[in-house]
Amino acid sequence: MSTNTGMGSHVIEADVVVCGGGVAGTMAAVAAARQGASVVLVERYGFLGGNATAGAVAQFNSWQTGNGRRVVAGLADEVVARLRLYGAARSHERFVMSTGHHMDRVEYAPEVLKLALDDMVAEAGVRPLLHANLLDVECEGRHIVGMRVLTKGGVLRLRASVLVDASGDMDALKQAGARFLELGDNESLQPATMMFRFGPIDFDRFGALTKAELAELAARGYAQGQLARAALHSSRDPYSTDGWFNISRLGIDATDPMALGAAEIEGRRQAWKAAWFLTHSVPGCEDGRLRAFATQVGVRETRRVEGDHVLTAEELLKPVQFPDAIAAGAYPIDIHPASGGSLHYVPMGPDHAYQIPYRSLIPSTLDNALVVGRGISASHEALAAIRVMTISMAVGHAAGIAAAMAARAADAGMAAQVRAVPVPALREALLRGGAVLG
Repeated sequence: MSTNTGMGSHVIEADVVVCGGGVAGTMAAVAAARQGASVVLVERYGFLGGNATAGAVAQFNSWQTGNGRRVVAGLADEVVARLRLYGAARSHERFVMSTGHHMDRVEYAPEVLKLALDDMVAEAGVRPLLHANLLDVECEGRHIVGMRVLTKGGVLRLRASVLVDASGDMDALKQAGARFLELGDNESLQPATMMFRFGPIDFDRFGALTKAELAELAARGYAQGQLARAALHSSRDPYSTDGWFNISRLGIDATDPMALGAAEIEGRRQAWKAAWFLTHSVPGCEDGRLRAFATQVGVRETRRVEGDHVLTAEELLKPVQFPDAIAAGAYPIDIHPASGGSLHYVPMGPDHAYQIPYRSLIPSTLDNALVVGRGISASHEALAAIRVMTISMAVGHAAGIAAAMAARAADAGMAAQVRAVPVPALREALLRGGAVLG
């Protein structure tokens, strides 16, 4: 529904507004709309997907425990199924990373993911508001009552019963005055990465390199200053003999606008040097050249909201069974230091999975907002496990259903209260939708 206030400012009303169209936000928007809510999805680019498309991560990691038990399904599974209909996702596989660690993944084509997400949004009836940047958020006490966005048509005002912040940097909640978690004395923000496309690659030869050979090559490239970190991690493009490489390292606070711009420039320089090393030193890559940069640097960590529950690494490692669990995961604690070539990596046991509680999606100081993606309420170390896109899609699925339930209650004459969402009904709806909760 849209109205005009008569003062030149256009107002769009919805049950749920999702701020940020990455995979977490898109899943939240689709899930809410499928529950019958009217939904507006706000995104700064002209396409959806966030780090999965603009960041060109090109693989969805960690669908299962080490022994093969599935822990992520639901809407995330649907995304992969739709990619496969376009011929744009490879088979699920287990592999060994260039750092020597075991992992499972689905490789996909980032450009085609844009189409798959478009399809899901359109079919669900979500109204996508693309090319829109957040200006400010209006609050009355603990309630968000509206937000303004800058578009090609000027400033629009959005009003919704529930706001889902899926912006990664928690831009909407920052404007709303939410509280955020601080880094510990020995902690620093995880670095960003500039993904780049390189090819052609003889994947038979490149894939035949042993763990020891990959480690030796990566260490040599790092020692020579050609690689920003000692890794040669890549995923194959489904349509070609090109690969997307994740081997740069940019230690910045991505909420600092000058630093973010500098990181984009430095990331392209690092990618060019890494591509030169691949061509001249890595078997199977001799004929390859740098083909493309990602649209943006991929950011692992900035703001983490203070929620009703702060998820900790200890809770993941036990693992704690939460009565309000709304998603599960098995990805390891994977901390990239801001500088240097190393990686802090804590793998999970063969059948180890952990849970994410609904309370970690609820900002402590607000009553009608939810958080999805890498900004949820978790310690620095816990975030290093739960930030990956598979888990973010699972959390987005849950938040969308919860937002629709809260908005429905508001329609019954109350102000929307995300804490009043009946968790058993939320969990039941997730299970009906194919989600895994533990």
